[in-house]
Amino acid sequence: MADEVDIPAAADGGDSEIRSPLDRAVAGLSKALAWAIFLAFGVTVFEVISRYVFDRPTFWAHETTTFLIAAIFLVGGPIALARDKHIRVRMIYDAVSPKGRRMLDIINSLIAMVFFAGLAYAGWIMSWKATHTPSGEFRLEGTGTSWNPPTPALLKMLVLVCVVLMFVQTLLHLIEAIRRDVSAPAKPAGEK
Repeated sequence: MADEVDIPAAADGGDSEIRSPLDRAVAGLSKALAWAIFLAFGVTVFEVISRYVFDRPTFWAHETTTFLIAAIFLVGGPIALARDKHIRVRMIYDAVSPKGRRMLDIINSLIAMVFFAGLAYAGWIMSWKATHTPSGEFRLEGTGTSWNPPTPALLKMLVLVCVVLMFVQTLLHLIEAIRRDVSAPAKPAGEK
């Protein structure tokens, strides 16, 4: 019978833990971004065919695939946070009362915001250096190869965007945790 309870939660696409409109937007965007993995796969297949069938290797396929996979990896943080699929010690979290869970969520959000603020500062410095020369002139950092795309600069800017997004998400989660009604009866683990 317990399996029947879990089926509807899984049938909604895994978005049952979405807590804010921003989380909903990030989760929706993730479905579109998931197709980037197929684009990376397509570029790799094209390279293999070009190289081993036609003996005409490309100079751009490896860097394009690396960029796409790295970008997908970076947006995984905001997506996991949006869907509330980040790491949590469930044994402790599920053992406490709703009031205790609320307090754990508040403490977790505050610690995460300090962490994301530090990462955002580092990301800002890293992005600035990747987009500007020491004299302050705008220039995107390239890979240094014969193709020399600006993918290092783009990835560093994406790090900054993702960290700032996670900071805002966590702030919204903190506000939700502070406002949460803890007088309601406790629900079993996995239910919302």
